[in-house]
Amino acid sequence: MTRIDHAVASGTFSLDGETHQVDNNLWVLGDDAECVVIDAPHDVEAIMALVGERKVKAILCTHAHDDHVRAATELRQRVVAPILLHPDDRPLWELVHPDELWDVDLSDGQVIEVAGTALTVLHTPGHAPGAVCFWVPELGCVFTGDTLFQGGPGATGRSFSDRATLEASIRSRLWELPDETVVHTGHGSDTTIGAERALLA
Repeated sequence: MTRIDHAVASGTFSLDGETHQVDNNLWVLGDDAECVVIDAPHDVEAIMALVGERKVKAILCTHAHDDHVRAATELRQRVVAPILLHPDDRPLWELVHPDELWDVDLSDGQVIEVAGTALTVLHTPGHAPGAVCFWVPELGCVFTGDTLFQGGPGATGRSFSDRATLEASIRSRLWELPDETVVHTGHGSDTTIGAERALLA
């Protein structure tokens, strides 16, 4: 039975010369034997506590801001699994990991399978150039990273971000999903596509 395990890790987000304290959601999707990790913020031990003894098939990055990928390379060593990232986020990745690259490029429409469940990659630039969401129709949910939160779109006040692009991505990609689709965000509480569509008319 495929399930979603969740925890919260605390740390910092730094970009454009500013640093802020943030709480990031940790998401692990899989069954008792194997799983994928969605983003790797702050704390490898907190991620490993969710993973347990399972085999990690991949570390899936919604985007390359440091609070989402800081622990990715250490986690890769611990679990011997590839890091997947959209190549448009290379400039942001290199700010965090200048001497190491990710392993596999993500692309729009790509399907990733774990524990008999399919995740479809939706490229949703705006918060970051290579931002993606992972739609899991079988479970009726989508992992949006910082593209969409409870209460609206993600932030666009930093380098490599653009509000108009983000809103266009949300309208063209996420509003296509069913209203009842649960939105698992990078920070904060869950919401639904229907609730957020009503706010961004």
